[in-house]
Amino acid sequence: MKATGASAYPVVPVFHPRREARRALKRGYPRGSGSVRLCRSVQAVKRLLEQRLVDAVVLDVRHCDGEGLALPASFPRIPMYVLSAVRPDDGALLESCRDAGFTGVLVEGVDNAVAGEWIAARTAQVARRVALADAPRLLRLTDRLQLAAWDEVLRRAGTPTKTGHVAAALRVTREHLSREFGAGGAPNLKRVIDLARAACAADLLGNPGYTVRCVVRILGYASPSHLAGAARRVAGATPLELRELGPHGVLTRFLRGRTRSRV
Repeated sequence: MKATGASAYPVVPVFHPRREARRALKRGYPRGSGSVRLCRSVQAVKRLLEQRLVDAVVLDVRHCDGEGLALPASFPRIPMYVLSAVRPDDGALLESCRDAGFTGVLVEGVDNAVAGEWIAARTAQVARRVALADAPRLLRLTDRLQLAAWDEVLRRAGTPTKTGHVAAALRVTREHLSREFGAGGAPNLKRVIDLARAACAADLLGNPGYTVRCVVRILGYASPSHLAGAARRVAGATPLELRELGPHGVLTRFLRGRTRSRV
């Protein structure tokens, strides 16, 4: 089965009126971490937030209206960064960014060269990985292939994934991967894929700006009932309860007797 490739990656919308700053950020963003999408307006940023798995947002707040400053409150689980020219008398502007909930401020012209790598190290994807950092130990994943599969499953958590997609990425057969992944008391791979996707859904639902239906669309579930079934299998929870659990809470529920499924 052929992997879907780039569709598995989250996106980083960037709204900035100056080409040099936009290009510097896009050039500096590490391949494999996601893709930078250049937006012509805050409205275009909002459309991406509604349609795609977004890892971080970068805005020039000097050219944002009230909608731009309101985004962090609606999406607190998605890091939002300011990339703007900063003058000595901009104390009030920086204070308003802090109060609005922006994660950090990058100074245009000074931080352009490092902005891409700096943001890539501080995304929603990175935060989810931190929240699930003890999962390999708790799931009894010790073999090199098991750990590589777990990493690939996390990378693909935002897109519908089958065992064959993970096997293709790791260049092994589906049968071999399924057999080796479940060795040593580890859960089977299908169940772990469900876990990673439910953890991602829980993280997204932690944003007041997202409804269950919106998360279903972003993550590619067939319907709200499809997400509800996955949440019940993995965590014994409803989609709305995922909002309270968060990624690590989903993992904790999963470990309570929900680690096996039919192959």
